[in-house]
Amino acid sequence: MAAEGRWKALTLICVGVVGVLTTWFSATAIVPELIVTWSLSTSQAAWLTNAVQLGFVLGAVGASLVNLPDLVRMNRLMAISSAVAALANASLLLQPGPELAIAARFVTGIALAGVYPPALKLMATWFVKGRGLALGFLIGALTLGSSMPHLFRAVTDGLDWRAVVMLTTATTLVGTLLFALAVREGPHAFGRATFDPRQSLKVFTSRGLFLTNLGYFGHMWELYAMWAWILAFASAAEAGLAPFPFGSASMLSFVVVASGVVGCLLGGWLSDRIGRCLTTAGMMVVSGVCAMLIGFAFDGPGWLLALIGIVWGISIIGDSAQFSAAVTELADRNFVGTALALQLGIGFALTAATIWLVPVIADWLGGWKWAFLVLIPGPVVGVLAMMRLRALPEAARLAGGTR
Repeated sequence: MAAEGRWKALTLICVGVVGVLTTWFSATAIVPELIVTWSLSTSQAAWLTNAVQLGFVLGAVGASLVNLPDLVRMNRLMAISSAVAALANASLLLQPGPELAIAARFVTGIALAGVYPPALKLMATWFVKGRGLALGFLIGALTLGSSMPHLFRAVTDGLDWRAVVMLTTATTLVGTLLFALAVREGPHAFGRATFDPRQSLKVFTSRGLFLTNLGYFGHMWELYAMWAWILAFASAAEAGLAPFPFGSASMLSFVVVASGVVGCLLGGWLSDRIGRCLTTAGMMVVSGVCAMLIGFAFDGPGWLLALIGIVWGISIIGDSAQFSAAVTELADRNFVGTALALQLGIGFALTAATIWLVPVIADWLGGWKWAFLVLIPGPVVGVLAMMRLRALPEAARLAGGTR
């Protein structure tokens, strides 16, 4: 397949993912308004995000147990799942109240499990050489999509919170149409699987896959908790800083999360040159240091808070694509989709724990200044796992032998 064909496919898949992934934090970006409108408790506000995480876990693990990503045509699965995500997201416009809103967010998470893991596998059917960079573009699309609700909230400041829900629903429908009509499988297909639940166990029994996943779990311990609560952290810091970086807490949150697009591309470029293990370990060292330092900038100066936040945003996601790329290189080719779905399912289960834990720590400490310190153990474990993987013979299969 000509290079032009694969880059066109990359563009279409990434645009679709940006559109659909706006639903992930659509409620998180408007939590301050929903707390007032629906009289939410701190716990209920956290569950508007955590319900998506747990729904994703159920969807991803359930799909992996029946090998769904390897049995159903990927673009069809992604289109149907995107449509469900759009409907669940739009249901917030009906103002269902806390309980039904949380249920709708749970359904959104299940639906997104039918988009993200298949998109990773679909991308890999178009790229063998340069797969790390291609997957970097895809995770960059996920990052940009996840950050968009904060941008929508910033540019619609003064309008009703429903504007954010309507915009995220509209972009999700655009992604649905792209997956249904314009996206197809590439020339490097992984093959069709038969139903075999035993394949899921190989994620734990293969040394290479186990260490890759352990590194990923350390990465996920940190990632989504930062994405979920950077707005709360910035809002708490905003009261004591003038002028505030980028004008508002919502805009700063968008810049911090969206800066991860740079990290995804940088991580993809580095991994195809110095290897997956060194790239992931290096990114986690930087992100762990940022988690430690950002509390020192809570009281200013504003430029330092913004700088640490942006570096954190770049490094915290810059390694993500490489864990997925490693799975496509280490797993049985007929069950790559299953291995990816299980990796993501367990990883997102961990995110639910840290999304719950961070505000609890903030309450215990009496403020947000040092709440992110609880995230540091994740990158520490991740670095150790990836450096151990680099020493194994299986690592020779990563990134053409660059480890």
